[in-house]
Amino acid sequence: MPSLLGIDNGLTVTKAVIFDADGTQLSVARRRVPQSMPHARWVERDMAGLWQATAEAIREAITLCGRPADDIKAVAATAHGDGLYLLDKDRRPLGPGILSLDSRAGEIVDRWAAGSVFDEALALTGQAPHVSAPSALLAWIRRNDPDCYGRIGHVLACKDWLRFCLTGTIGTDRTEASTSFTDFRTQAFAPEAMRIFGLDDLFDALPPVAHSAAIVGDVTAEAAGMTGLSKGTPVACGLHDVTASALGMGGHEEGTLSIVAGTYSINEVVSSQPRVDPRWFCRNAIDPGRWNNMAISPASTANYDWFLDAFCRAEQDRTDGGSIHELLAGEIDAALKKPSTILFHPYLFGSPYGGMASGSFVGLHGWHNRGDMLKAVLEGIVFNHRTHVEALRDGFAVSEIRLTGGGSRNPAFVQMFADVLNAPVTVTSTDETAALGAALCAGAAVGLFKTPQEGARQVVMTTRTYQPAPASSAVFNERFSLYCRIAEQMKSHWPAIERLARPEGEA
Repeated sequence: MPSLLGIDNGLTVTKAVIFDADGTQLSVARRRVPQSMPHARWVERDMAGLWQATAEAIREAITLCGRPADDIKAVAATAHGDGLYLLDKDRRPLGPGILSLDSRAGEIVDRWAAGSVFDEALALTGQAPHVSAPSALLAWIRRNDPDCYGRIGHVLACKDWLRFCLTGTIGTDRTEASTSFTDFRTQAFAPEAMRIFGLDDLFDALPPVAHSAAIVGDVTAEAAGMTGLSKGTPVACGLHDVTASALGMGGHEEGTLSIVAGTYSINEVVSSQPRVDPRWFCRNAIDPGRWNNMAISPASTANYDWFLDAFCRAEQDRTDGGSIHELLAGEIDAALKKPSTILFHPYLFGSPYGGMASGSFVGLHGWHNRGDMLKAVLEGIVFNHRTHVEALRDGFAVSEIRLTGGGSRNPAFVQMFADVLNAPVTVTSTDETAALGAALCAGAAVGLFKTPQEGARQVVMTTRTYQPAPASSAVFNERFSLYCRIAEQMKSHWPAIERLARPEGEA
């Protein structure tokens, strides 16, 4: 049976996953990719180092698979969306890649919000800019590093850089193209979008656009030497990881609301008509005439990871290769069985309320323990997802909710989603949904599937559906209402809180 390689590059880890054509996962290899934070709010990484780590992961995945490299019939990559990966006019990296956790452009975005840019961008592109959007980051570079700005030859996203390393070809796909500069009606790059952000002179630096399942090149001899892939293996265009995750869990279908509980709180639904609202991004879906409506914020399981790093370090150090989540499960289960006054707002790295919001525990008392706080963190994460889900339910008919991400492996966490959303929630057996989404595009590119979506319907994908418990839903509903009221009250105080961190003597 032929196999397919899906590359999935996240914010901290790059993965290479090999699948059989029936969707069975054959092997996976991971490499951590270090982040650099040279200044407050800057989050970057070395582009050459990213490719080196990815190449090592591919070589290991091939070894672990136990099959020859020429069994791999096609390759495609997905990666974190937004952010910025620039090449100069000689097609060399122009500084480090900028991750979607970067917020250096906050001041620019605040100025845009106070003026007309937000309204103009929403009306044309179907979304308002945010701090890690390509539009905001390019505007920041234009203002703060004009020499770098003048040397920009190609504006790419992360997965486009990996495609370039594999094939030597430059381009992007429809889903990635729509992060800042497309007209949501035509779904194509629009010079007027560049004008809105003061980036008119960069229009020619935007990459050619192809379908996610289009073959855009072959593995070069150099890339084959680094990765162990066969020279000439077809490479498909790939797609934004948000869309890839939905595709990989069978959720890139109209009427299905896909939730990814990862670093970001990602909530999305595909529609056959565009609908613009400031509460979500109206972006391109995989195919022309389809839109992927995404309500997102950097406020999901990164909060849980922070708590583990800050308060569970000793337990992590003594897991001996086991799971820290299993080690703490007893504390969380005990906390779930009793009422609590603690509410947690998971805004440590961002929020639906903008860059000024910050995280907080409310209702904490001396008799509470770590398990109570962990439960509150998980609840706050799910409440943030509900904020986005309710917005999408206002705009689109939803017949099914699917969940993926690290949290979806924890039955208690999934049950909390069902109870908080007061709706059935389905999880699939696929662990690496984004990589599978990329592999499905690769398979469609070489004719193994008619389309990537048809591939998702064909592959082996067992599911489990969690039903909401009415009594729990009623309790969570009351708590969510209070959680929202507190957040609304905090909106006027967050700027003053942030000013407390200014250096002494600064106005």
